[in-house]
Amino acid sequence: MNAPTAKLFVAVTDDAVWIRIFGRANFVSSIDFKTLMSELWHKGFHHYVIDLSDCALMDSTFLGTLAGFGLKLGNGGAQQPQIQPHPIELRNANARIAELLENLGAIHLFTMAGGQPAIPTAARTQESETQMHSKDDLKRACLEAHETLMEIAPGNVRKFTDVTQFLGSGLQDVKPKSE
Repeated sequence: MNAPTAKLFVAVTDDAVWIRIFGRANFVSSIDFKTLMSELWHKGFHHYVIDLSDCALMDSTFLGTLAGFGLKLGNGGAQQPQIQPHPIELRNANARIAELLENLGAIHLFTMAGGQPAIPTAARTQESETQMHSKDDLKRACLEAHETLMEIAPGNVRKFTDVTQFLGSGLQDVKPKSE
């Protein structure tokens, strides 16, 4: 699957992880995003600022992956008490992305902000590594993301039941990846 994918740029400061998304945040880039966020969480980072200034669009799989972290971190995760109401701040979302967040019932999981690009100019930024993913990995990511969307908003069950049944039907013999 050769869909154009977003590039993720990351900077870490004492008080936050800054991620800037360039391009199309889609099902392919959702796996790299999940890997990045999981690694940072396990390293002890608990506040994330995600700059969407240059994010052209976000598909439902990427949004479901992002929402999964909004749920996990908003509840403090399994290891930490809740630090603040919304440890993920989304900055400069375009109208299309903001509408998607609202329509799929995920906007409440984040602090929404506008203004200047989020990454501080003094922070050293590097591009996150992009991996090649198997069809099963992509299917699994899509399935998990859509199940998350169905969990956060009852109206999404009707929208994504067929998708999750289709994606899940080919994955019975595939062992799920751990975070």
